[in-house]
Amino acid sequence: MGCLAGCFTRVEPRRQARKYVAGLLSDLPRKNCRALAEQAGDATPDRMQRLLERAAWDAAQVMREVRAFVVSCLGDPADAVLVLDESGQEKAGEHTAGVKRQYLGCAGRVANGINVVFASYAAAAGHAVIAARLYVPKDWAGDGGRRAAAGIPEDLRFQTKPQLAAGIVKQLLAEERCPPRVTGDEVYGRDAKLRRFLEERRTGYVLKIPCSFRVTLPTGQKMRADHAARLVPAAGWQTASAGRGSKGERDYGRAWMATASPRHYLLVRHRLTDPAGLAYFWCHVPAGRPCSFTTLVRVAGRRWPAGEDFRLGKTDFGLADSQVRRYPAVTRHLALSMAALAFCATTAALARPRTTTLARPPASPDELPPEDPGLIPLTVAEIKRVFNLVTRTWQTVRHYLHWSWWRRRHQARARWFHQRARLRRPAADP
Repeated sequence: MGCLAGCFTRVEPRRQARKYVAGLLSDLPRKNCRALAEQAGDATPDRMQRLLERAAWDAAQVMREVRAFVVSCLGDPADAVLVLDESGQEKAGEHTAGVKRQYLGCAGRVANGINVVFASYAAAAGHAVIAARLYVPKDWAGDGGRRAAAGIPEDLRFQTKPQLAAGIVKQLLAEERCPPRVTGDEVYGRDAKLRRFLEERRTGYVLKIPCSFRVTLPTGQKMRADHAARLVPAAGWQTASAGRGSKGERDYGRAWMATASPRHYLLVRHRLTDPAGLAYFWCHVPAGRPCSFTTLVRVAGRRWPAGEDFRLGKTDFGLADSQVRRYPAVTRHLALSMAALAFCATTAALARPRTTTLARPPASPDELPPEDPGLIPLTVAEIKRVFNLVTRTWQTVRHYLHWSWWRRRHQARARWFHQRARLRRPAADP
């Protein structure tokens, strides 16, 4: 919160923002203004509502400070990946800025709600959300009365989700905090303008694309990505890990293909248990930068942190609990939620090297478990629990430290059994 102090012109909103972030870190089941005010000891929700609606401070400046904090704590941007993705929030009614019936990933269907384009900074040490922009649909952008009622800025124009993502990348480049590589799902991979925008700025990418995406082979022949994948010989498939997960290495079968462009490649992936289920990625490597199969696989594998950030952000940090309508309030709540998540994510990353005591993984399917499986590293969720431990007074420290130890030991034991179970599975032919 000391890093954010300069974002507030008066001490009162700065102190209220501190209470707000502390409430987001609490165990409250719903983190709206009413619940946060009660948690903070306020007599009414008025101060929390004023913080989001009328107090003088800039959410964009808070997000910049969050980015600076995350990048400084998680390491050199040269090793990091920027993950682009959107996440929805279901809303009732029709007055929340940007609300309409649209596809929401959180619901898995078309529903009434809002969508926000996020960017996660994913480094080897950890990951956190560092940028967010509310998607304002075209019918909202063209309705002056509705815009004014929702507090949407006059200079804000309709932008597609890939255009919002391009705006985020442009801003990060200007701040010199953009990693050299970007990844994202099909929403961004199929957009030619976003790909061209990244290429013009010498930013590499590994973007997921649909099977119908057309590629040009070195022979000059044009075909769909799924048809090109059929040309890969059996010897062309390799088993490569997308990174270590809680159950061990996340191994997939992968193949990469050259194209007519010396700077573009097609990366194909399938699950080892389902060789027929293919996923496709379009890759760009700027001129003068080294490229390897391992690098492209590593970049593609960094997509999973964004989903974890959204899940934790919504379940643990109130990312979808604002219950506000106006555009400034939505963006301010997002900025403070990002600050709460960044605090726990960077603390967990810095503590990881000193809190890992895992036992040797199993070497055979019949190996008996060790007497002491060790402890998994402190996770973001566990850091949040420890924060609540040191700010509570109605339970003993010993009690909560015991439960922190118990959860980590239990998860370490579960990890060991998962790893042993994977050794029993027969390997699938590529």
